[in-house]
Amino acid sequence: MRDIVANSQGHGSIDLTNLAADQEALNLVPQTLARQHHILPVAYQTDSDTLTLAMADTFNLPALDQLRATFRLPIKIQPLLAEQAQLEECIDQFYGYELSVDGILHEIETGEIDYTSMHAGRDAYTHPIVRLVGALLMDAVKHNASDIHFEPEPAFLRIRYRVDGVLQQIRCLHKHYWGAIAVRLKVMSGLNIAETRSPQDGRLSMHLCGRPIDFRVSSHPTLHGENIVLRILDREKSIMPIDQLGLSQAHLAELSHTMNRPEGIVIFTGPTGSGKTTMLYSLLSLVNTEAVNIMTLEDPVEYPVSMMRQTSVTEANKVDFANGIRSIMRQDPDIILVGEIRDEDTASMAFRAAMTGHQVFTTLHTNSALGVFSRLYDIGVLPDILAGNIIAVVAQRLVRTLCPRCKIPHQPSDAERALLKMTDADKRTVFKAAGCDACLQKGYRGRTAIMEVLRIDSEMDTLIARRAHLDELEKMARNKGFITLAEDGIARVLAGHTSLAELMRVVDLAKQSRVAA
Repeated sequence: MRDIVANSQGHGSIDLTNLAADQEALNLVPQTLARQHHILPVAYQTDSDTLTLAMADTFNLPALDQLRATFRLPIKIQPLLAEQAQLEECIDQFYGYELSVDGILHEIETGEIDYTSMHAGRDAYTHPIVRLVGALLMDAVKHNASDIHFEPEPAFLRIRYRVDGVLQQIRCLHKHYWGAIAVRLKVMSGLNIAETRSPQDGRLSMHLCGRPIDFRVSSHPTLHGENIVLRILDREKSIMPIDQLGLSQAHLAELSHTMNRPEGIVIFTGPTGSGKTTMLYSLLSLVNTEAVNIMTLEDPVEYPVSMMRQTSVTEANKVDFANGIRSIMRQDPDIILVGEIRDEDTASMAFRAAMTGHQVFTTLHTNSALGVFSRLYDIGVLPDILAGNIIAVVAQRLVRTLCPRCKIPHQPSDAERALLKMTDADKRTVFKAAGCDACLQKGYRGRTAIMEVLRIDSEMDTLIARRAHLDELEKMARNKGFITLAEDGIARVLAGHTSLAELMRVVDLAKQSRVAA
């Protein structure tokens, strides 16, 4: 009912059941004003100066006007409709207790809260460990982290975030915190709190920064206790239109041409965390309409998408990739997404689907686009099967982009100019990372994809069918305008998007240069 009313009013809605508090947003709205007008600050986005408010009445203009009058700076307000009972409960909780990480830690150390108050239900929020875990998850999402690592050591607990593909230590806590934090994380994600000697996997969902966020939770026994890692699954950040991924016009044209082929298989390759899933979903969103039946097999399904028929490959539902493809082919699909080709059976079924008139998208772990063929030969796929059925192979990596506020010009050395293929007459400016408050002194903000797209035509199929050497395949590809990962990355460096040091962290330029030569 809440969602329908909000939609009819032209506003969004919010379920406050699993909401975590945003201390920065709460500091903007006085408690008296929140109680008087039944409003709750849910999230504050500093980059866009937008305050998200949960309200019982989104048309309460006096409340909005009074709120704007209390701000020192102009702030945009985004109202969301919420249930009044939930609002009152959350206002009591969030304004009644310390919510910052440092404040909660001080509260625990001074012993101001009775530890016997950790019960399920509404009273659970009075326990500082419950608020501490919520504050840590909120902090990670605000830092745009993709993973949170809780790593126990002999005398302390290390907490690290993976931001833009790089792990960074956030804080260390005393070891005695870890027992309660681990129990809280396990309870939230549905894991067995009594089992500490076997790996476990779970999921949890929360409302953070004004939007629903899912976490994939993994616990693993180590020498000093259980190691717990949470993968942050933020659909708003991870599933984007393809024109917002920062790809070059040449690569956009190549991918668009690939999507127009009615049948065949498209293979994405790259290491874990290279953005393959994001790219696949961005491509599939282009054709995800009522006229197309898209079915997926994933391990596991990370981002639920409407209209796609998504299946998790798990032991519980007795589905693996090979028999899953066999079953999907009886479901009248137009497009099939296979999470990963791992063995001969999966590869055989994927190519059989491609040969019977379906468009198949899948991933494979290789170092380059041209390395896909030797990998498939090694799995056991015959060259005759490969020829004529592969539409394209896409290899990609993610490089961090320089912070636009603090990047500084860099005079490359002779060796660096050689790597960048810069001539003496080339006067283009190369930048390097510096560091400022906007990027937390890292020098980088966000990531972009560099890629190589190998389109397979009839001439390439002829070489594949006779199992041609890698050198022949590369020579043919280069004659058709093939651009390697290194060359695409160098173009990004010369355009000022990233630094040479960051590109070298991701791509072996020396090896690529030898291959190009």
